[in-house]
Amino acid sequence: MIRTILLITFIFAMVGCHTASNHSSPKNPEKLTQYVNTFLGTAPLQDSIDCGYNPPKDWRVWAGLTYPGTSLPNAMVQLSPITEWHSGAGYEYEDDVILAFTHTNKGHWNLCHIPVLPVTDGYTTNDFGSKFSHENEAAEPGYYQVELDRYGINVELTSTLHCGYHKYEYPKGKPQNMILNLSKSNERVRDWHIEQVGTNAFKGFQQTGEKIYFYAETNRTIVNLKTSGDARREVALVSFNESDEPLELKLALSFVSTENAKQNLEAELSGKSFEEVKTEASQTWENLLEKIKVEGGTEKEKELFYSSLYRSFLWPALRSDVNGDFTDATGKIVNKGFRYYTNPSLWDTYRNKLVLLGMLSPDVTADVIQSLIDKGEKTGFMPTFFHGDHAAPFISGSYLRGIQDYDIESAYQLLLNNATKEGGTRPHITEYIEKGYISTPEVKNPHVESKAKAGVTKTLEFAYDDYAVALLAKELNKTDDYEMLMKRTSNYKNLFDPSTGLMRGRLENGDWVSDFNAEYPYYEYMYREANAWQSSFFAPHDTKGLIDLYKSEAEFEEKLDSLFSIPWNSSHIARNVSSFIGQYCHGNQPDHSFPYLYTFIGKQEKSQMYLDSIMNRFYGMGEWGNALCGMDDAGEMSAWYVFAAMGIYPYSPADDDYIVSVPIFDSVKLDLGEESQVTITKKNEGRKINDIIIDGNQLDGYFVSYDQLKTGNELIILAE
Repeated sequence: MIRTILLITFIFAMVGCHTASNHSSPKNPEKLTQYVNTFLGTAPLQDSIDCGYNPPKDWRVWAGLTYPGTSLPNAMVQLSPITEWHSGAGYEYEDDVILAFTHTNKGHWNLCHIPVLPVTDGYTTNDFGSKFSHENEAAEPGYYQVELDRYGINVELTSTLHCGYHKYEYPKGKPQNMILNLSKSNERVRDWHIEQVGTNAFKGFQQTGEKIYFYAETNRTIVNLKTSGDARREVALVSFNESDEPLELKLALSFVSTENAKQNLEAELSGKSFEEVKTEASQTWENLLEKIKVEGGTEKEKELFYSSLYRSFLWPALRSDVNGDFTDATGKIVNKGFRYYTNPSLWDTYRNKLVLLGMLSPDVTADVIQSLIDKGEKTGFMPTFFHGDHAAPFISGSYLRGIQDYDIESAYQLLLNNATKEGGTRPHITEYIEKGYISTPEVKNPHVESKAKAGVTKTLEFAYDDYAVALLAKELNKTDDYEMLMKRTSNYKNLFDPSTGLMRGRLENGDWVSDFNAEYPYYEYMYREANAWQSSFFAPHDTKGLIDLYKSEAEFEEKLDSLFSIPWNSSHIARNVSSFIGQYCHGNQPDHSFPYLYTFIGKQEKSQMYLDSIMNRFYGMGEWGNALCGMDDAGEMSAWYVFAAMGIYPYSPADDDYIVSVPIFDSVKLDLGEESQVTITKKNEGRKINDIIIDGNQLDGYFVSYDQLKTGNELIILAE
């Protein structure tokens, strides 16, 4: 039965490959930005087979949550249309009304600040959005365009690091107005202010969790600036003198002051035309994308690859100004000589995206880490995001790959505090240290949203985070710390239940949780956004030790086969747990490394079969081909594709090596900086690896180190 299911999966993967090859028209290979589809991830998953269940009525499955607007890599500004507030990235492809263009985004349920919309007449303060059509909409890296049907206005947008540049073509004979809906964002707006400055500028702020300042200049005379509407829906209306020339708005942000916003604008946009800024933005993206050049593959595969590479470099976002000023975690305005960034989405992106960031933008990575350190020094603990302590593998892996331009001693002490002190980044750390696991309270009839400690997931993740900190301890000659932490790295074994062959919650007294359904997904009970199958094979630091928990490699293989073959129960519905191969869920992060596990038992070809199936099936899905199988989560879903398509993946991101698979391209030229370039070459058309050779030397096993890539010229993957 298992063999039959695997064969069906393989056939499905090949069918997906054939379909992909006929999806796109040929592109100009000289311009890599032409392969980027910025709409990828904006469309919904609607098919129950794609989702794994029938979504309840009016329930949008979290598929991508990306935005199509303009940004530069890791910029402060992401200028993009909003079609629905409080909807992740704000833009949903199935909608037909644009409500505003906002200046910050992430692809999450926050941000979307400083909403602007050009209007003519015939609107009210409660109703001013405009219908639009995808037929009159276009986007590419650093540029977005749309026609607003209600007003007959053509909108073009481009951007710099700190500024958005708007260009509006109004119909002749119509009033030329602009609404700033400053009482709205994807966060609760506490306060806002706007005022005119001279004849053609205005400034102000929007207060949400942070205070975002703005300064804007136009090429027109402002004839009126007023606020109107009731207190909850009050908007600012700016009216301009009429002209046959397009209205241009240059709007800069700052998280420090309006004066700094003005300085940002002058530094980046002074004297520049819209076309100049658009061209510069396009070239910035081209310079980044061409650090990885692929040959071979289908047009659709190239589109998915470069779209995913593009999407991997939009977050974390810059928060310091052109003069270096930023507002620190205590609210103090400081200038410390490095670029200050938002926290990465660590629970999601430590797995792969932050490794990719380090490979192609090591200078940004160093400043992101220094930003984390700066925040941590205010509290005594290294910050995290959402769950786990995954600044640890991020910093460890970055340091081991040679990114070291930050205060590593301070970083290490903060991470050690996380690992040893209660009240900080790791909840229940005392229990973890004393028991070797985090207990699960017994809950009668638990359901998807039952609240608890997510004790299984925390235990497994803390064990891995211990390993990451231990690697730093070793590098820094902290021998006692190293030995203490390494002893804890086996704590994941304390939750292995031999009777089920899976990781299971334990009560405080050590008994197993009795109400156990391995296929049922939870948000916080026992597991974090997963079920037992999607959690139980997580030990990237000690996969051999994980395998040894089973009686034999054959038993482990049988368990893996079950992971990929036990059908998903369509009555088990968790909004962001979607798109399955058996119990394996590619729509959420926890099990994204699991397809590689067959490689550890000498069955690389089975790993490859699932990698190919995932790449062919779960990217570019749905009616419009613009859906992803789950949330992109600030680039994690995208980075997974980039690595899998290249044939190298950071299986343990805390380490400096990569597990090798068969690329989908014939050749991948990877520019690692400092005149270091390596070409990953696929020989033959098979998907089973016979040999891996780097610079004439045969690799022992399936891992290649970063140093080998950095100093090598060619990594050859011989397949049959």
